[in-house]
Amino acid sequence: MQETFGELIYAPWIYVLIALSVLLDVFLPFLPSGVIVIAAAATAAGATAAGTAADAAAIAAPAPNAPLPTVCALVLCAAAASVLGDLAVYRLARRGSDRFARAVARSRQLSGARERLGHALARGGGPLVVLARFAPGGRSVMSLVAGVEQRRTREFLPWSALAGLAWAGYGVGAGYVGGQWLGATWLGTAVSVLALFGAGALATFLVRRGPVPAAPAS
Repeated sequence: MQETFGELIYAPWIYVLIALSVLLDVFLPFLPSGVIVIAAAATAAGATAAGTAADAAAIAAPAPNAPLPTVCALVLCAAAASVLGDLAVYRLARRGSDRFARAVARSRQLSGARERLGHALARGGGPLVVLARFAPGGRSVMSLVAGVEQRRTREFLPWSALAGLAWAGYGVGAGYVGGQWLGATWLGTAVSVLALFGAGALATFLVRRGPVPAAPAS
């Protein structure tokens, strides 16, 4: 897998793969979109860390400073796909709010999320959307609930964009640091994935603990 990413990291196909995985995992949360993002970032970092080694020269052929724009492109690609996926679920839930509301009512997890979200977006509690982006399945739940609650797009979209950017930045950053530290190896990727899972576990705990306090009125 590392060799495959090494060959594709500077080709457009890797961005197509990342975009599709991140876009679709809002519908299929078991897709390893985070792992794919981290592996790509770790590969780019590993090529940098290798310096003048022959294999790194082959991978990083475009330019010695290629990793920086590559990392930025990875973040933007993952963040944009995340927002598009959120909006797709949000729009579907908003248009079929009655049907989705019944589905939410039958699910204890979704009902709890709906109670926590409530009018939080309108009251300035949108950080909950950002936090839930790191929790397993949290992105799907928040997008669904925001649509069912008929939250306005201008209330939901900015927080969705911030959540996507924060998640993408953290994932790419973790992969890049792991790649720089341990090289483009399975160990470097595994350490970075553990960091992403750790953030997910913390986010799950905080989301279940209760709603994010609303921002004070100005």
